[in-house]
Amino acid sequence: MSDSTSRFAQPRVLLAATAATAALVTAGSILGGQAIRRRLRTRELKRQVEADLAGQEWADTTAIGKVNGIEGTEEGGMSPRAPMYAEAGADKVWAPGEYDEELIREQLSRNYTFLGEEGMRKVRDSYVVVVGCGGVGSWCALMLLRSGVSKILLIDFDLTTLSSLNRHAAATLEDVGTPKVEATRRFLKKIAPWAQIETRVGLWRKGTESEGWLEGADWVVDAIDNINTKIELLAHCYKSGLKVFSSMGAGAKCDPTRVQIADISNTYEDALARNVRIRLRRQGIHSGIPVVYSTEVPGEVKLLPLPDDEFERGKVNELGAFDDFRVRILPVLGPLPCIFGLHAATYLLMDLAGKPLEFPLPVKNRRKTYDRLDRDLVARETRLSDDVHKAKRNPMSQDDIAYIFEDLHQGRSTIPPYPVLTKPSLVRWCKDEPLSPWNCVVMSDKEADRHTSEVLQGEKTGAEVWGEETERIVQKRARDARAVWEWRS
Repeated sequence: MSDSTSRFAQPRVLLAATAATAALVTAGSILGGQAIRRRLRTRELKRQVEADLAGQEWADTTAIGKVNGIEGTEEGGMSPRAPMYAEAGADKVWAPGEYDEELIREQLSRNYTFLGEEGMRKVRDSYVVVVGCGGVGSWCALMLLRSGVSKILLIDFDLTTLSSLNRHAAATLEDVGTPKVEATRRFLKKIAPWAQIETRVGLWRKGTESEGWLEGADWVVDAIDNINTKIELLAHCYKSGLKVFSSMGAGAKCDPTRVQIADISNTYEDALARNVRIRLRRQGIHSGIPVVYSTEVPGEVKLLPLPDDEFERGKVNELGAFDDFRVRILPVLGPLPCIFGLHAATYLLMDLAGKPLEFPLPVKNRRKTYDRLDRDLVARETRLSDDVHKAKRNPMSQDDIAYIFEDLHQGRSTIPPYPVLTKPSLVRWCKDEPLSPWNCVVMSDKEADRHTSEVLQGEKTGAEVWGEETERIVQKRARDARAVWEWRS
């Protein structure tokens, strides 16, 4: 660079550096001022709360406290820093002006990084109806409120029971015997006093006035346990142009890594989802309803037993709804309904903010892999047949292929040390038995060719070629597969 060019460049560099420094100083001043104001407002809010709590008298009114005769003393384990209200009806009622609504809203819904200011405005202005206020619905409503939604309608006919306490987001012992929607409403109002939380204690039914409860909703959440009512609600919303998100079965599930969101047409292994798909198709609805479900295949979990007098009252050999709503009860691991509800709330929030999750990634999203496994298996079976010019028919569906590969063999080779294969193949294990999910294993191409040559076309057994440990694993997984098929049927 010449001296003249260098002389002209230096002032421009200095000017740019000065501008950048000034911009940083200005931004820092603005952000610093905002942070200081936020801290001052937070401090003032805490001061107001402490002042309101200072004059309150507290007592332990829980069932445990009453049984043991504990009156909130330190000997009874009650701490002044963790007080309880003297009676259930003495909850603090906040009046307008007693709290900084703007600050609380900001702290409750710190989603600006994801949703942006305009997105949060849309969330605040939205209206959501939650039908079914049990484990799934209550958690969904709670997180919608905490994330900024301030108009929610809760619909449920059911009462809070002791069994609700292992999964409900809001219910306490004091709520047992009261409507679930009221227990949820009281809890939500403690978090956001300004929120419009309405309730309907009743059952949603097609063709009744309850259809009007959904009018104006930006989203409807279906968290209903009853299959008939669920189908009616989903079909009504779909045909009426209402956005509806549905929760499938959280009962008898325990693996949180299998919970996912997908269109109803793209669900696997969920018995309730399968039933919903079939019944919606009868009404001409094949897709367009997002759901949260689990791909987990239930294990040894069974329906909880019913008392003898229930058998005397009528048919009880199925999981379903009755006129008096007697149902067989599936065991529920508390966190799973919560996880389902949080999935639903997250999906709705993104859509309400104008940033929808348009293509949620299914866990089983390897359709090309399943297609190739299917084609290779059919080609191998055809070569083993008497007529090589006529392709053998695979008795297993692509969903069966996915189950064999993903669930039964965990996407790995059946041969120890069970490596993850870059190009897996499916092959029949025992030549004297027909091809089935319990007579099919995963191998590499070379291993499959060897197995075909020495076992399916030769005189050796799988145990002789691959060892007793492999034989033991194959037989165990065959039993697992048979159990799943019995459960499906």
